[in-house]
Amino acid sequence: MPRTTTVDCPGCPTLRALTFDALGLIKVIEAREKGGGVAKVVERWGDPDASKCVLAASMNDRKIDPLLAVARKNGLIEILNPLNGELSHTVSDVSNAGVRPEDDAIAGLHLFRRQRVELTPRSCTLLTCKTKGNASIKTVDLADTQTDSGAPKTWNVCGSGNILFSEVDGSESYALFGGKGVEVNMWDLENCTKIWTAKPPPANSLGIFTPTWFTSATFLSKDDHRKVVAGTNNHQVRLYDISAQRRPVVSFDFRETPIKAVAEDLDGHTVYIGNGSGDLASVDIRTGKLLGCFLGKCSGSIRSIARHPELPVIASCGLDSYLRIWDIGTRQLLSSVFLKQHLTKVVFDTNFTEEVKHVAADLAVHEAQSIGEIETVNETEKLAMKRKKSSSKENKEGKKKKKSSKEKEGIKKLKSKKRSKNQEHDIAAADDA
Repeated sequence: MPRTTTVDCPGCPTLRALTFDALGLIKVIEAREKGGGVAKVVERWGDPDASKCVLAASMNDRKIDPLLAVARKNGLIEILNPLNGELSHTVSDVSNAGVRPEDDAIAGLHLFRRQRVELTPRSCTLLTCKTKGNASIKTVDLADTQTDSGAPKTWNVCGSGNILFSEVDGSESYALFGGKGVEVNMWDLENCTKIWTAKPPPANSLGIFTPTWFTSATFLSKDDHRKVVAGTNNHQVRLYDISAQRRPVVSFDFRETPIKAVAEDLDGHTVYIGNGSGDLASVDIRTGKLLGCFLGKCSGSIRSIARHPELPVIASCGLDSYLRIWDIGTRQLLSSVFLKQHLTKVVFDTNFTEEVKHVAADLAVHEAQSIGEIETVNETEKLAMKRKKSSSKENKEGKKKKKSSKEKEGIKKLKSKKRSKNQEHDIAAADDA
């Protein structure tokens, strides 16, 4: 039975993540502070199909018109809208006739953030690398779904062995490749030339030579392509400095199972590593010192680790079908979601927090507008009431004036009648006398 640890999950900040699994499904997981920070599945894109298993995925972080590229087991690359999952373009990456896509699968995929050549606004550039070592840079015109823009650049990054991963640096000028029987090597993407190759460590004191088998790698810093961290199948983590030497500068063992995922932190010296038995830890790569393991044992092999570019959290997923969100400061589990299938990759949507802010700002503006409208309505109603009151007062005053004038006229008439009667009485008395 796998070892598991039950921990309390306090909840995570507002974020959005996309996961990819062995049945080709893409699931959108969101967590909002209003909902207590509980991560949950809000959308599911695609239909379950084992032939569409997602092998690699990449998403650019452009603020305008973001895109998501997904490489599938059947040799197709799909370009999607990461906001709603709408399919924009499909690229077939089957190059060799007579070779099944499963035998030469896509091992690495990168979607460039910037345009490498002068292109139309509705276009993108992809870097792909297959298991046999065939790499290519291809430009896709999203406006025309039938043809691609120009001939792709193609080259071979290894003479033998199998490529298992590829990574691109922050400037998108250099790329790493490595795998089983393939030493880690770096290429200049502008000229498609190899600029560095790692040298295997010497044999140990017993004369035993460790065969080359790299499983994952990453650039230590996005601003510096010279330092590279790689994980091996014999549970070693190695730091290379291409400006110093070809052999590793720092090398240490972690547990007893192969390293399956490596991710860098924003500070430029912390690395997160995950292995085949579900151990997740952070390491200071400058000294090889273990900073600590993350609380809450995963029950399956970790296949992907993603560091959020703004929030102090990382996400991990793997063969236990769980997406987990961790706090990098306390190394505590913040939230976990069971997604039913074996997971192959996780990426963060960096524009999600800004979208929430924009929505909140729009709501505030609408609320202010509605409050202003209500206030204007209230003011108009008040003015109307004042007018009604003033008119009613005027009417009352007019009625009072009319009543008073009528009363005065009646009094005058009574007085005149009395005078006339008195005069008649005086006349009659004079006649009698």
